[in-house]
Amino acid sequence: MNTALRHYLLITGNYWAFTLTDGAIRMLVVLHFHQLGYSPLDIALLFLFYEFFGIVTNLVGGWLGARMGLNLTMQIGTALQVGALLMLTVPESLLSVPYVMAAQALSGIAKDLNKMSAKAGVKLVAGASDEKLFRWVAWITGSKNALKGVGFFLGGLLLALLGFAGALYALAGLLFLSLLMTLTLPRGLGALREKPGFSAIFARDPAINLLSGARFFLFGARDVWFVVALPVFLSGPLGLSFEAVGAFLALWVIGYGIVQAAAPRVLRARERNPGAGTVTLWTFALTAIPACIALALVAGWPPLWTLIVGLTLFGVLFAINSSLHSYLILRYSDFDKAALNVGFYYAANAGGRLAGTVLSGWAYQVYGLEGCLLISSALLLGAALIAAVLAQREHKAQG
Repeated sequence: MNTALRHYLLITGNYWAFTLTDGAIRMLVVLHFHQLGYSPLDIALLFLFYEFFGIVTNLVGGWLGARMGLNLTMQIGTALQVGALLMLTVPESLLSVPYVMAAQALSGIAKDLNKMSAKAGVKLVAGASDEKLFRWVAWITGSKNALKGVGFFLGGLLLALLGFAGALYALAGLLFLSLLMTLTLPRGLGALREKPGFSAIFARDPAINLLSGARFFLFGARDVWFVVALPVFLSGPLGLSFEAVGAFLALWVIGYGIVQAAAPRVLRARERNPGAGTVTLWTFALTAIPACIALALVAGWPPLWTLIVGLTLFGVLFAINSSLHSYLILRYSDFDKAALNVGFYYAANAGGRLAGTVLSGWAYQVYGLEGCLLISSALLLGAALIAAVLAQREHKAQG
């Protein structure tokens, strides 16, 4: 096994373990606090600092990775997630909203340090080959999302079998083992010889800025119905058990991850190195789906089957969009700016998730699931329009 592939597998393995715990802790918190009687908006607010500190972490984390090395930022992120899991094992009487928000803030910092390190690390170990880069980033991203789906199911299952604290201890132990595995990565991976100043955290390339803007709207459009509204709707009005809710969300994310990993093969029939024009077409196609699901629910179609069919279609198109985004941010980035650009880009991703999370709780409480889906379509339209501007710029540059 060559060195580049071994490093790629180490990065991917840690990312997998981290993702399992991240998906599981999200499901544990949503279902446990819904069971305690928290409103949808209250549950959404529990994740407010998780998403907010994700924005800050991505901006600063890319800069830290460029100065210290991506191996070290990955290890710090993994250790912080272990701490965040253990913070929530205190007696239930101590689990106040501010305390849980603080634990989720730590988890948000951990998640985005880990994600930024893994994605930027792929750029470094893949080399200059665009084809290898697309395959490797699609695989790490798709497999990660499939495992996040497993994490959703695992969270619901562990909550039923071990209780809230027991589930958290089990997840912390798994992640600690993955932390030990990363200690074999080379020191200073991705660190620049000339240390960048703090002002370097803000991207200046218009292509990076536009793609980051499209990413903001894309992930806001997903999380506005996914984070709070859908699990509460499934466990409330539809009356599904915790295990069933976890399985429903797990299967959706697993399928989404499989499609994401397969995106290079799906797109290779049309073009070898897809660009912003491809993103624009796929995003416009995605825009109609949430609105159609909302209209079907309003018309009185069977809600469970409407969601299964509609969200399957959404997941396929969203997965291809997300895979294209993840490839383009690395293709647009020079080797010496990979960590900085990826950090800025995922700060926009975290910003979209933050907006979507807050909107998910508020919109569901005021307008129901149908309102969340209509807001999702509006956000997707924004992502498509930004991608169209990027495609026009790309076309002019090539002409």
